[in-house]
Amino acid sequence: MLNIKKMTQQNELSDLKTAYFNASTGPLDGMWHFGFAPMAQHFGFYESEVLVGFCCINSEKYLLQFYLSEIANTLPSELFTLIINNESETVGEVKGAFASTAEPQYLSLCMDGSTAHSVNALMYQHCEDKIVREAEEIELILANYDQLNSLVDFAFEAIDAPKEWLTSYYTRLISRDELWYWAINGSIVATGECRLFDEHQTQFADLGMIVSTEHRRQGIATRVLEQLVMITKRKGLNAICSAESGNIGAQKAIHKAGFKALNRIVQFDFSHR
Repeated sequence: MLNIKKMTQQNELSDLKTAYFNASTGPLDGMWHFGFAPMAQHFGFYESEVLVGFCCINSEKYLLQFYLSEIANTLPSELFTLIINNESETVGEVKGAFASTAEPQYLSLCMDGSTAHSVNALMYQHCEDKIVREAEEIELILANYDQLNSLVDFAFEAIDAPKEWLTSYYTRLISRDELWYWAINGSIVATGECRLFDEHQTQFADLGMIVSTEHRRQGIATRVLEQLVMITKRKGLNAICSAESGNIGAQKAIHKAGFKALNRIVQFDFSHR
């Protein structure tokens, strides 16, 4: 018999998380799996007190990860159906799920359980044969704590993210030498992120960039990404990134920088089943 328990220590899931990432057909999105997932509530699946799987659900009641080990006697489809039908008192309400096309088992279960879905984001990998146009090289500067407030203000104006979250997020990036910026006449016009992974898919770096509203549609995003790719290659890593499905400008810039959209993040809604 399988029991579901709320987990307070995610480090207990280390081996299962490794198996989860190993089962993927490509690199998973860094922000979703190393930013959002750790903040979500995790639940462990136990058979005879042995941990055989897990899932995590965010504050909006959406599944972000689901995994059941091959050693489990329970059928994944039966457990998944129980959870999305809100039949687990421990898990509670589940409205939907986010799954990528690089997670075949989890994605298939989501497709079985829902008739409504939409593409949330495109997942990119850099083409290794892409040659960066050195003639258009720009000078990215590695950020330090002296620029923290200016970078937070810049990002707040550009993408309207909460300042408290930006301060915490950028502080961590700066401490890890993962945040860069480009300035013209002392004013920040773009930022670039080259996020490394401490565990799982450590051969990749997850890139991100923001361009000020008044400097968009000038090719700056592509040039920033090209330089981030060069930084990534100097570290001996492969570059990945993502873009929301509705952000056509970012998608064009990413494509011009030599990336291919090989996978998608899909949002599933179980309320329309």
